[in-house]
Amino acid sequence: MAEGSLIFITGGVRSGKSSFAERTAAALAEKTDGKLHYIAAGKAYDSEMEARIQRHQDDREKSGLGWTTWEKPSVLEEISGNFNHQDIILLDCLTTLLNNELFRAEDGWRNREFEDKLSSDILRAINEIRQKCRSLIVVSNEVLNEPIGENELVFTYAKILGMLHREIVKMADKALLVEAGIPIQMKGEPA
Repeated sequence: MAEGSLIFITGGVRSGKSSFAERTAAALAEKTDGKLHYIAAGKAYDSEMEARIQRHQDDREKSGLGWTTWEKPSVLEEISGNFNHQDIILLDCLTTLLNNELFRAEDGWRNREFEDKLSSDILRAINEIRQKCRSLIVVSNEVLNEPIGENELVFTYAKILGMLHREIVKMADKALLVEAGIPIQMKGEPA
C-alpha cells in the first residue's frame, strides 16, 4: 500500500489553523469518500482546558461530518493500527503532544538520549499513521518566533519542536502557515 499524503499546518495561537485543518480534512474526505478521524492530543489539566476540549468535541459533533475522535495525549503509536487507506486523519496538535510526552518521564527531558528518543518516537508514529491512511494532516503551533529566555526546559521544548517541524516539513507533501485565518502555502502544489 502506498503511503498517504502528509499535510503540515502551523500558525500562531488562535490563528485559525485548526479550523482550516478541519475544513481541509472535510474537503479531502468529500472528494475521496474518505472517513474522518480526529486525533486530539489535548489533556484536561484544568477547568479551562476541560471546557476547551468539550467545545471542540461539541463542534465536531455539530458539524455532522461523522468524525471519529481519538483522545490520545501521548503514545501516538498505540493507535496507528486502527487506520486504513480510506481514512483522512487530523492530528491536533503536535505542540500539545510534545508537551505531554515531555512530561511523562519527570526529569527525563534533561537527558539528551531522552530528547532523541522522544523525537524519533513521535516521527515514527506519524510515519506509521501516514503509511496506513489516505491523508494525514498534522497541526502545530508556531511558538518559536518568541524569545525563549533562560529556562532550560523551555529551551529544550523549543529545540525538540523546531527539529520536529523541520523533519515533518521534509516528509510533507504540503506545508502551510495560517496567519489571521489566511493559509499561506509554504511547500507543495497549490490546490
